[in-house]
Amino acid sequence: MNAYIFPGQGAQFVGMGLDLYEKYPLAQKMFETANEILDFSITDLMFEGTPEDLKETKVTQPAIFLHSVIMSKVMGSSFKPDMVAGHSLGEFSALVANGALNFEDGLKLVFQRAMAMQKACEKQLSTMAAVLGLDDAIVEKICASVPGIVVPANYNCPGQLVISGEVEAINIACERLKEAGARRALVLPVGGAFHSPLMEPAREELAAAIENTIFKTPSCAIYQNVPTTAVTDPEAIKANLIAQLTAPVKWTQSVQQMVADGATLFTEVGPGKVLQGLVKKIHPAAETMSAELS
Repeated sequence: MNAYIFPGQGAQFVGMGLDLYEKYPLAQKMFETANEILDFSITDLMFEGTPEDLKETKVTQPAIFLHSVIMSKVMGSSFKPDMVAGHSLGEFSALVANGALNFEDGLKLVFQRAMAMQKACEKQLSTMAAVLGLDDAIVEKICASVPGIVVPANYNCPGQLVISGEVEAINIACERLKEAGARRALVLPVGGAFHSPLMEPAREELAAAIENTIFKTPSCAIYQNVPTTAVTDPEAIKANLIAQLTAPVKWTQSVQQMVADGATLFTEVGPGKVLQGLVKKIHPAAETMSAELS
């Protein structure tokens, strides 16, 4: 069975999507529609902006979404997923690709999500840190022992977990994690504590937008970050998308469940190959590839 997987924030690069724009009329039309919806030229920033431009959350999230979704659309009949999943932001790309959400609504939600997250970041000084070389249970225990807010945020693969929270709490946690034997506990250059309780203002804002958006029954199941199991019910999909902002991204568990349900090939749709690397670490026997365009 073929699982199509969609990347999240961090996969962006300057020039992303330009090849699609130049080669496919459908891609050009979708990019132009995106410029109109967003009311600024995201194509200029994607095709010829600076790395700093692309790092802005309000640009990064719609840019990655556009690259992934447009790629899935220009694949045409060769895009045949048995199941889909997305890492954080990638869930929105996956839901447009499998027909649960239309392109325009998906882009609007992604942009609203990005702006709401940016606002939440500005309310309180917060950050994230990557922890390498420790069991998840040890990281969870240490986070729970630290005063203040610090929680597991991204279960990327065995031995790689990202934590999220208040700056001081993250710094204390990093010291304790190193003492416990972590190979690395490195604060990341991000603007805030994504997938933590500090995103509650963004969750509330996004909840209202999601509740007012039409979701349909998808063509195949999505394995969402929150329950990590196959979901097809539109109302459940909505609830899980809302919960995702303050809950951890359980990528390891999602991939393990997809494998248990029969996935043998994981095809990454969008910029980069980060998810293929994670899948190989989670399940070395899995076959991985990037989406191929004709």
